Amino acid sequence: MNIFVLGKDPVFPPINFTSNIGLLAIGGDLSYERLVNAYRNGIFPWYSNGEPILWWSPNPRCVLFPHELHVSKSMKKLLNKNPFDLTCDKNFKEVIENCAKQRKSQKETWITDDMLNAYFKLHKLGLAHSVEVWQGREIVAGLYGVSIGKCFFGESMFYKVNSASKFGFIVFVKKLQQMDFLMIDCQVNTWHLKSLGAREIPRIEFMEKLKECLEYRTLKKSWSFLMSNPEF
Repeated sequence: MNIFVLGKDPVFPPINFTSNIGLLAIGGDLSYERLVNAYRNGIFPWYSNGEPILWWSPNPRCVLFPHELHVSKSMKKLLNKNPFDLTCDKNFKEVIENCAKQRKSQKETWITDDMLNAYFKLHKLGLAHSVEVWQGREIVAGLYGVSIGKCFFGESMFYKVNSASKFGFIVFVKKLQQMDFLMIDCQVNTWHLKSLGAREIPRIEFMEKLKECLEYRTLKKSWSFLMSNPEF
């Protein structure tokens, strides 16, 4: 299996050189230029402490088209009760740090200190966004990702209260619908995402849809306005 080793230039080999497990390249850095170039080409970093940076472009690709969002009967009941408050970009730091904490089922987090710093920078520059789910004065769930064009690249989510992350995700996707977003990149499939309407598509189809998303202007600023009206 031949894997490309990246140099100083923020460029990547064509994704058709990806291995059968979805790994495209190793090395390089997490600079703003390289990360943006990666996302625009359907590539994302995913690695653990002690490893070189690993760059992936899996086939098939897990995505959620906003209009295909599935809301179960039990979640509809919870949404109608509206037990949580939601904000966007109010506390990116707390959200990503909670996502970085080790889960009981994981030996170590893939959100390393370098990843934290890189996505803080993306957030300050208006490309990375967070959703905070509040219960009283405490953030009990949240998610973060990167937005370019009309695509939202979901990175990670966490919860401290049952159903809080689903609640936040559903409301957020509804907001993305209102903003005419075309696709949410979920990267790899999980039962949790599948239950919300995500599905796997061939990478070639993903890249065609991504190209369409990138034809639109990026909303490059704080999304604090997004949750101003929680009704949907």
